Formats: sequence, C-alpha cells, structure tokens
Amino acid sequence: MELDFATLSLLSIPVISAFVGWSTNFLAVKMMFYPIDFIGIKPFLGWQGLIPAKRREMAEIEVELVLGKLLSVQELASRIDPAELTKAIDRRLKQVLRKIVNEVMQESAPQLWAAMPVQAKNLVYARVENDIPNVVHKMVDDFKHNIEEIVDIKELVVSQLVNSPELINEIFLKSGAKEFPFIEKSGAYFGFLFGLPTMAVWMVYPSWWVLPVGGLIVGYLTNWIALKIIFEPKHPVKFLGFTLQGMFLKRQKEVSRVYADIIESKLMTSKNIMAIAVHGSGSSQLLELIELHVNDAIERYVALAQPYFALGVGSQTYFRMKEMAIKRIFEDSEKYLAYAYEYTNKALRIGDDLCERMQALSPEEFEGVLRPAYEADEWKLIVTGAILGMAAGFMQLYLVFM
Repeated sequence: MELDFATLSLLSIPVISAFVGWSTNFLAVKMMFYPIDFIGIKPFLGWQGLIPAKRREMAEIEVELVLGKLLSVQELASRIDPAELTKAIDRRLKQVLRKIVNEVMQESAPQLWAAMPVQAKNLVYARVENDIPNVVHKMVDDFKHNIEEIVDIKELVVSQLVNSPELINEIFLKSGAKEFPFIEKSGAYFGFLFGLPTMAVWMVYPSWWVLPVGGLIVGYLTNWIALKIIFEPKHPVKFLGFTLQGMFLKRQKEVSRVYADIIESKLMTSKNIMAIAVHGSGSSQLLELIELHVNDAIERYVALAQPYFALGVGSQTYFRMKEMAIKRIFEDSEKYLAYAYEYTNKALRIGDDLCERMQALSPEEFEGVLRPAYEADEWKLIVTGAILGMAAGFMQLYLVFM
C-alpha cells in the first residue's frame, strides 16, 4: 500500500506540472486582456490587462506599422465620386438647406423675408437646389486636395482605440483566435514533459526545494516556449520532412482578412472619418472649405433675388446672414452626410485593400501587426508564470509529500 501511494505521489509530479503549465499559460493570456480597467491601488499594487493599459502606445504602433504604410488617405479620398455622393445625400440635403434658408432669413431679415412673395421664395429654393451638384462637386474636389489637413488618420485611430479598449482587445483576440488557445493548451503538454525530469530529480534527491524550483522552471518555460512558437521561426524552415514556421505568421492570409474586416467595420468607417473631420483637429480647415464655397454660392443666389434684398438688407445684416448660413451648414453636416455612409463605405474599399496589402507583407513586417504592442511586457507574463509555478510546487510539496 505504501509502495502504491509512493508511486502515485511520484506520478503526480508530471501531472501537476501539466496543470501548472496550463493554468499559468491560461492566466497569462487573460492577463494580457483583462481587467480592462485597473483594479487595485495605483500605481503598482494591482493589475490592468497589458493591452488595455497600453492601448495608446498600441494604437500608435498600429498606425505606424500598418495603417500608415498600407493605406493612403489621399488614395482613399480619390475614390469618392462627387456625382454619386450628391445622389446619395441629395434628398436630405435639400430638406436641410430649405430649413437653413428659412431660419437664417427669419433671424437676419425677418420683415423682408415675411414680405417676400411665395414665388420669390420658391425661386430662391429652386436656385439653391439646382446648384447643389455644382457646389458639392467643387467642395469634394477641394476636400480631396486638402484631405490630409482635414482628416488626421492617426488621430482617428488613436482616439477610437483609446476610447474603446474593448475594440483593441477584439482586434488582438480575433487576430490571434488560434494562437491564444494554443498558448493555453501547450502549457499542459510542455508542463507534463518538464515534469518528468523534476520527477527523476525527486527520485534521486528528494529535497524540499526540488518541487518549488521545478514548478518555477515549468511556469517560466511553458510561457516562454509558447510565445516563441507563435512567432518563431519567421520564415518556413524544413526539419525532418516538416515545415516549421511561427503559428501566427503561417496564418498570414487568414489573419489579414480578419484584421482588415475589423478595421473596416469598426474603426475606419465613413461615420468615424466624417466625425474626425467635423470634430477633430482639422475641423477648422473643413470649416474654411465650406465657408469658401457657401460664400460663393450665396453671392450667386442673392444676385438672383437682388431686387428684394436691395429693399432692406444692409451690409452688416448681409454678412451676418452669410456667417449664420455657413455655421448652420457646418453644424448640420452630419444630418445629411449620414446618408452617404453606405455609398462611401463601398467606394473606399478599405477592407479589401488592407487585406491584400497585409497579405503581401514580409514575415517581419507582418509580425508587427500583433507582437510589438506588448512585446516589451512579455517578461511580466513569463515571470508571473514562474512565480505561480513555484507556488504550485510548494503546494504540491505540502499536500502530497508532507
């Protein structure tokens, strides 16, 4: 009976080592992503997922390594057809402009506007509506030429990812959907293998420190090896009839598609691009562009109705009227541009372009999609695994052999 118990105790060493390897790797993966917000007492007593904690740095890396090199804002803007854009927003834009004309005139020259015959008002509305394609075409052309000043792609990506830590988690989790489960499972396999020499050492030299040290080594090596297997070797290597390459790099085509789809559907959408143009650092340039073309249009509209304006609109009122119109058209831009999102999403083709160009990256460049963002902190995961492995070794020593 004592022999059976002793044998079972020995056999428990690689089995527990397998559990230690799996549990430390499982925890390492979770620690990369969770918790999203810091839990504990800042700055050192507590934890926040590595990726949420460094999302600003990671967002900047993503911009520099992927979006900045593979997607040109100028190229994307060139795909917008002014005629198609006008067609998409035409009905809603007419409604918005008619309302703006009414409100601006009622506030700037209420008596004149009230006294103006219906036919004259309709003439103004018709002139504005007929001129929409011409104005939109000119504005889109200018927008294309000034796109880099108006839309800061880095500001767009960084602000979205910083404000949405769940999104940057999703990018990494879906891109590494096969690698992260492998890290967890491989911990059990390698843990069992590393437990065998620990068992052999214990048989020869059953000292109290053998199991804690063995657990420390298992926890350290299982994490370290799992991370290495994902990214190494970078290029395919033939070995004993097998082709070896880092798991993540081997799936370059598949990962590129997943990554590009997330970027297109949740990050670089028409809605987000327009929001950064209207509210971002380049909004003043956009306002200047609108001011230029709206001023020009108003001059032509007023010239048409000049007999009525000559009756009661002074220069001060006239300039105030133009300022109000420009401000309202700018502030209400999202009301009518929202109708162009479907068209612009199709026209930009961000997902297909990004996927194709990512698939053409070298292994070294492609590794930059996922790894550099947390590479500097990999040691924390490995050391945590080693500490937990040592703790498990002490528990095994106490529960099984004491």
